[in-house]
Amino acid sequence: MVRDVRILGTGQLLELQRQLRAAGHENLRASMQRRTRRAAEPLRDDLQDTVRRLVITSQGRGSGKRGGPSPTRRPLRAAIAEAIRISVRTTSGSAGARVWIDRSLLPPDLPMAVVNRLHEGRLRHPVFRNRRRWAQQTTTPLWWDRTVRAHQARITGEVERVLDDVRRQLE
Repeated sequence: MVRDVRILGTGQLLELQRQLRAAGHENLRASMQRRTRRAAEPLRDDLQDTVRRLVITSQGRGSGKRGGPSPTRRPLRAAIAEAIRISVRTTSGSAGARVWIDRSLLPPDLPMAVVNRLHEGRLRHPVFRNRRRWAQQTTTPLWWDRTVRAHQARITGEVERVLDDVRRQLE
């Protein structure tokens, strides 16, 4: 199942945001938020590239079977890539960076269940919405998790540097 990614240093981040509020350093808070977003942007970009490059294979058509263009408005992988978002919060209870798939940006004919099945490496769907004919497609499983793991150490290090810099400036 595709989950959102959260980069949190809950204890440190919450204490630091209390200090920022008490000191009234609005420009420092904005800088911290901008730098945290910048740390998460390569992950979002890589997730978008990964989903766009996913190779999806199918069983193929039998002889005499017709094909045709996709009945959806946008191609599947492009629609998922466009829905990947980042949000950064430095002053709320859930401070940190979050990378997720925004369901509201997916086409109405593309439910989140399809995205989750694609993450599992398999996708079974009716052929041109005909529920009597089904197609099975496969792809690289766990593409979201692998991409996140590849970026985790870098993002954690960058966020720790941001927190250290802000702490130093508050002292």
